[in-house]
Amino acid sequence: MSGPVSAPPAPGRAPSYAAFGLRAEAEPLAPGLHIVATPIGNLKDISFRALSTLAAADAVLAEDTRTSKTLLAHYGIATPLLPYHEHNAAQMRPKILDKLRQGGKLALISDAGTPLVSDPGYKLVAEAVAEGLPVTGIPGPSAVLAALVLAGLPTDRFFFEGFLPPKSAARKGRLTELAAIPGTLVFFESPRRLAEMLADAATVLGARSGAVARELTKYYENVRRGPLPELAAHYGEAEEARGEIVVVIGPPDASAAAAQGDTLDEALRAALTKVSLKEAVAQVAAASGQPRRVVYARALELTRAP
Repeated sequence: MSGPVSAPPAPGRAPSYAAFGLRAEAEPLAPGLHIVATPIGNLKDISFRALSTLAAADAVLAEDTRTSKTLLAHYGIATPLLPYHEHNAAQMRPKILDKLRQGGKLALISDAGTPLVSDPGYKLVAEAVAEGLPVTGIPGPSAVLAALVLAGLPTDRFFFEGFLPPKSAARKGRLTELAAIPGTLVFFESPRRLAEMLADAATVLGARSGAVARELTKYYENVRRGPLPELAAHYGEAEEARGEIVVVIGPPDASAAAAQGDTLDEALRAALTKVSLKEAVAQVAAASGQPRRVVYARALELTRAP
């Protein structure tokens, strides 16, 4: 798709957008909040419905108006941009909801991809829904799904975590809690923490298969696949990775999970013959690295079994 071929429409004219060297008139837009997915890198990855919605809206709520201005300018869209991000969300939400109550037509976008995935749009949508205000989704690009389908790992069941804690101890603790999830894990990560995150993942999750997807849909798109220890070693020795990063980690091996469960039961049975339930849970949780609540739940099951 090429950029705009003519100036934005003059006041009083129907809203429009430019694509394929032609200017198209936007379809009428119903009142309400419209959640619009936008490209995660390649500007061609946008639907005609998304373009029409952005052009016909009264205003576009954007996480970063500087980034979004490039997208709108590329398609000749003159709709005003309003900032809506984590730093001003509390002040902006009442104003936005008031516009919606008055029949306003507003489009919500994020910096890239599908809004509400690791951005502040959730509370706005939740409050609009609670008031019975119209909310519509215009689906499209998502870094989570793009990385998942490129990773070469099971896709029938997955869990999106977002960003892990920045400190190693907290990160390992959270990875330990996620370890038993019977599905593929998907994370966002910053370039400067990637090597440390992969090292902690290898320590906690072992040699599970993983993939690191960088700069998806962009010119320098790259997906590196392999066991977590190999990925950790590569990024630990390589120059700091650049760009937007998604890390995908395969599910636990079923036989390994079963063996781990057997080991946990054996440890609990042995401890319960010597100490109280509370002390047994504390000892086994510390030795196994399993979350205390998981060990406690299993200990209760064992003590209640006939």
